Formats: sequence, C-alpha cells, structure tokens
Amino acid sequence: MAKKLANFFVGIFGGITSVWWGKYLTMFIISLMPILELRGGLIAASLMDAPMWTSFLVCFIGNIIPIPFILWFITGIFNYLKKKQGKLGKLVTKIENKANSKKEQIERLKYVGLVLFVGIPLPGTGAWTGCLIAALLGMDKKKSCLAAILGVIMAGIIMLIFSYGILGGILN
Repeated sequence: MAKKLANFFVGIFGGITSVWWGKYLTMFIISLMPILELRGGLIAASLMDAPMWTSFLVCFIGNIIPIPFILWFITGIFNYLKKKQGKLGKLVTKIENKANSKKEQIERLKYVGLVLFVGIPLPGTGAWTGCLIAALLGMDKKKSCLAAILGVIMAGIIMLIFSYGILGGILN
C-alpha cells in the first residue's frame, strides 16, 4: 500500500521533480504525511533514483518535524474538537479509538515499546500513531520524543534495505 501511495504522490509531483530540488521536496512532503511518513518517502526516493543517504536525511527530517507538535499539542486539540460535537468531534473519537486499540503494544514496554512501534514498518504503525498513543497515555514528552526519533531511525534503516536493496534490485 505504501508503494502505491508513494507512486501516486510521485506522479502528482512529477513536474516538480524535473528541477534539482524537486525530488527532495516531493520526498520531504511525503515523509511529513501520516500513514506514509519516512517509509513512503524512501520508497518514493528509490522510485525517483535519488541518492540514498541524502534521501534518508530529507525523509528523516520530514518525519520528525511533526513529533513534538503531536506530543505537546494533540490532546488539547482533540479535547477542543470533541467539545464541538460535529463531524470533527466524531473523527477525533474515531482516531482516538484506533490509537487506543494499538496502545497495548506501547503500554507494556513503555519507551522501548514506542521505539519498536515506530521503528518496525508495519501498517498502522509509525511516528504519528506512536506519538498520538504516547500523548494519550500521558507518557513523558521528552522521553517519548527521543524514543520516537530512535524509532524513525530504525524504520529508516529497515526501509533503506527494502527500498534501495530489495526494491532497487527488482526495479533495476
């Protein structure tokens, strides 16, 4: 699924990728997005034949930018939106329920669990969901931030092997 989404966004940004910085902007924007994150950014980078280590750095930065905002502000934003009782309130409740269904994985192991949750690139995991769960559990924000960043590094290494190793071997 991540490959299809990455392909879709590479297609959308296709024109901009002709400029030297266009590929990097594309993978940066993909890495900022929930669901795709660094994983999708690195797949896109591989599909665009971007240099591996530069791509890793761009995708890493794109993926870690939302982390502090999620940890420090998401519960306040969610509480405000739930009070509105409209479609946004229902959406927030749905997102919280989805995050709470995955919290057991983090709750048991705390920060090590957060590193693993963010770092193992499976559907429904990643920095966005991991930080949301950490915020909902009331975990220490600084420790959670560090754990999420370590998880992004771990996911990045795994995705480099997949995107530039296995996928690169198939495509080339």
